Amino acid sequence: MDAKEALIALNLVEHLGPVRLRQLLEHFGDALAILRADRPALARVPGIGAETAAAIADWERTVDLTAELRRIQDYGCEVLTAADSAYPELLRQIYDPPIVLYVKGRLDPKDRNAVAVVGSRRTTHYGQETARKLAYQLAYVGVTVVSGGARGIDTAAHQGALAAKGRTVAVLGTGINLVFPPENRDLFERIAAQGAVLTQFPFNRTPDKQSFPIRNRIVAGMTLGTVVVEADLNSGALITASMAVDQGRQVFAVPGRIDSPLSKGCHDLVKKGAKLCESAEDILSEFEYLFPPPNRSLTPADTRVLPALALSENEQTLLALLTAEATPVDDLIRRSGLPASAVSVVLLGLEMKHLVRQLPGKCFVRTDALDRG
Repeated sequence: MDAKEALIALNLVEHLGPVRLRQLLEHFGDALAILRADRPALARVPGIGAETAAAIADWERTVDLTAELRRIQDYGCEVLTAADSAYPELLRQIYDPPIVLYVKGRLDPKDRNAVAVVGSRRTTHYGQETARKLAYQLAYVGVTVVSGGARGIDTAAHQGALAAKGRTVAVLGTGINLVFPPENRDLFERIAAQGAVLTQFPFNRTPDKQSFPIRNRIVAGMTLGTVVVEADLNSGALITASMAVDQGRQVFAVPGRIDSPLSKGCHDLVKKGAKLCESAEDILSEFEYLFPPPNRSLTPADTRVLPALALSENEQTLLALLTAEATPVDDLIRRSGLPASAVSVVLLGLEMKHLVRQLPGKCFVRTDALDRG
């Protein structure tokens, strides 16, 4: 048994969570030493009671590690611990990082620039469309969209990110082999192909009232900020927002109708200091360091190699239409032949890359043309 397998075994032990594991690791030094310790030695560790000490000491009688390792291999997922470079860096920083993460798909270093988009399972058309739009815009400019894979706002957020061909991560409140809700089976497959599906729970763990708050702390913990799109006052999305605050992360809330119960949670967050979110710009403005300005202005020679600057075909099209003169967005839509919704997203991406600037009246100028003028 190696260190990772020992941590997988400890993750299967009842009554043992991340906080108690940290206490044990500080005392014994590594996971293997914890599994070899006897009950009296375990019970002497501060914070470890007799019940937890007994569960660890008897782990070989209650935990089938061989079967779990076989399931991991057969399912084709990866298990990460804090010792792995792919373990989310922001998640390492929280008070109770997961012992292990089961990952289907792949976590990427780019996922350090992640934002959570969450909300109610019971939602409105407005809420779903808003979640899709925000997630699309965030993913389009390179931000990883993280959500919980649930019905409603979570599903819409994942769909928006996938539509933008960006990265998205679903954090489950079940074992990684279980699909909940069942209608999201195809969605989870698409997420795993374009990002990752992950959980801290072992195989076959079914959802319950405890598993979702545990899931929510991962959603908040691995992201720079949490956007609540639509939620009533009892929504689990407010738990995620509260955890984000506790972890020192930014919280955003999307306003809704004042007579809708599904808006009350978001409005309450705003009253408590969350940033009002009406567009992706409201989110991205808090994280401008994700899109640092270039060290110098673009030169005419640079413009001839714009494809090398990772610009999409639509970005190149709009950039070619812009000059130092203010161009109304309606003119760009007409001249480019692109749908209005696509032009809005493309312009946002170019703004984040500091290639265009928006002026009053929904007019745009090309920043390198301004510098040359």
